[in-house]
Amino acid sequence: MKDNDFKTYYEEQRELLREAFAEIGQKSQLILTVGQLLMENGADTAQIVRDMKRVAAYMGIEAEKFHLHIMYTTLMLNISDEHHSHTSFRKCVKHAVNMRIISAISRLTWRALKEHYTLDEFKGELQAIATRPRSYPHWMTILSAGTGCGAFCTLFGCDINAAIYTTAAAVIGKVVQLQCAERFGINPYVSMTFAAFSATIIAYLTHFLPTATPWHPLIAASLFLVPGIPMINGMSDMLNTYVVSGSARIIHTLIIIGAMTFGIVFAIGMADFDSFTNLAMRPDSDYLLFMTAAAVGAASFSILFNVPPRLLSATACGGAICVCTRNFFVFELGFGSEIGTLAGAALVSIIAIRAIHWLHAPSMVLVVPAVIPLVPGVLIYRLLFAIINIRSLTVDQLLTAVQSGVDALLIILAIAIGAAMPNIFAKRSFERQSKDKQEKLLNEIYETKE
Repeated sequence: MKDNDFKTYYEEQRELLREAFAEIGQKSQLILTVGQLLMENGADTAQIVRDMKRVAAYMGIEAEKFHLHIMYTTLMLNISDEHHSHTSFRKCVKHAVNMRIISAISRLTWRALKEHYTLDEFKGELQAIATRPRSYPHWMTILSAGTGCGAFCTLFGCDINAAIYTTAAAVIGKVVQLQCAERFGINPYVSMTFAAFSATIIAYLTHFLPTATPWHPLIAASLFLVPGIPMINGMSDMLNTYVVSGSARIIHTLIIIGAMTFGIVFAIGMADFDSFTNLAMRPDSDYLLFMTAAAVGAASFSILFNVPPRLLSATACGGAICVCTRNFFVFELGFGSEIGTLAGAALVSIIAIRAIHWLHAPSMVLVVPAVIPLVPGVLIYRLLFAIINIRSLTVDQLLTAVQSGVDALLIILAIAIGAAMPNIFAKRSFERQSKDKQEKLLNEIYETKE
């Protein structure tokens, strides 16, 4: 393309960004693609709204013309003024977790404003993000499921042998899950049932091997299936008044937990041992071991969530801070687990406010993997296990199960509030700062067009 032709083309493309309804079909499809990628890869609704509005602003669509309704499976977008109206829909067909995509899209939306992208340039960058392969090889993702569960088992107070057994059982369970879902095309929830069954059976067999804590692997081997992301996002959505999407996420979470629990219960029914759900879960280890196990667990789940490799050390540090803070409040100061969990999650989220500027990543990508070691997977499992066997429970056992459920709900709420605390107490300030930065970049675009 000749220089004059390129200049004319570039000026025409830039002019499209000044008129809200110029190429409105292409603009709306790009905005919806951004929202779809975020929804399908684990972003919470608040971030989806922020990023979609930022893209609309970059495309010259004022906030008063932009109308968005988000559900867990459908995005509805309307752009209208007194003379025009354009409505588009987009289905979200899958729901996984890929934080590299979330981070990349967040950076792209700001880069598009800063570097004055044309629509074609933005579309090319977006397609590159959507088709980019995972950052980690397949074997590393499988191994990370095992090391994450092994780290959880350590946090529960197991010895090194039991942690190794837990890692092996979880690796086998993860392989079964992937084979069922990817090779045989089995329903994802059923795949989780098979995975939980396999991991629990292997964990049961390991109790014949040398270890001082033979039953801990049974508790931790299936925790790679615990839906920490939809659980946290669901509570966050509810706190941010996105009730429809939040409710759907919570229902999705309950189905996953139910599938996981059925697999565990089937495995228990084939084995011969007394209930292990009353094992003491308070570890007697020192803080160095707590810190190491939490860091390994957070980093392992970061790999499962495909967090960019450059951020692994940050999420590992965040996990260590979370767990050590919680344990300090619970073991040293005598507070309940809910208060300790709230303190750990809040501290990491506050640190992340500054870290997002140093690391150029959304706070969710930094905070969520770090708080995963705080998720009360065992308490949730205990409740559902008791519900399934409710006919054989005594009154005391039923009350214990209800208490486990209440404790789990309070801890999940504490995690969500702690992770969202900066936005809860300083939402207007953050929105004002973001708006000021956005308007400054938009003004630079318009000034270069004059």
